[in-house]
Amino acid sequence: MMRRDGNPVGDRSSHLTILSQREGEISNWLDHAARLRIQVFRDFPYLYQGSMDYERDYLDHLATAKGAVLVLALDGDQVVGCATAMAMRGAESAFRRPFEQAGAAIDSILYFGESVLLPAYRGLGVGHRFFDEREREAVRQGARMTTFCAVQRPVNHPRRPAGYRSLEAFWEKRGYQRRPELTTQFHWKDLGDSAQTAKTLVFWTRELAFV
Repeated sequence: MMRRDGNPVGDRSSHLTILSQREGEISNWLDHAARLRIQVFRDFPYLYQGSMDYERDYLDHLATAKGAVLVLALDGDQVVGCATAMAMRGAESAFRRPFEQAGAAIDSILYFGESVLLPAYRGLGVGHRFFDEREREAVRQGARMTTFCAVQRPVNHPRRPAGYRSLEAFWEKRGYQRRPELTTQFHWKDLGDSAQTAKTLVFWTRELAFV
């Protein structure tokens, strides 16, 4: 059985290594994570026009944040995907504020940042591994909730690809619930734009009290 890229199913997955790095270990991988974010987030729905300078500043914060973890997917020595998390207390105010305003116990939340994977490695279960590793880390840290946010784009957005499928069904299967009352705004440049514009992001949460 062949994948769309011409490689037999299982060939890539059999060579993949999932590696979790915590505080003090993350800094060696930041440039790899930066390049992946720029490459993957160019696609819809983020349409992110990134730069290495911005990425280094953004990821430097991760490297020193309390409770930070960087999960890597390696094909040999090539980083083909990564996912991040940190204690919500150390996340940027734009991500903390909706929970603070809702009266949530900030110190009991692990915030998931990006989860990015090169297209050729999708459909091999890596996305599940990224969630598994970060949820295990949440339990290890004594968190009671995990959360992430996703950008909202109009259904009729002019750059929405034909046949585009969101990840919402995948997130729901992982036990996450969309929380439309918890939103924030973040600014970045869309591809081809000369200035940053505000984007609305909606949070998804999962309670871990039963773990």
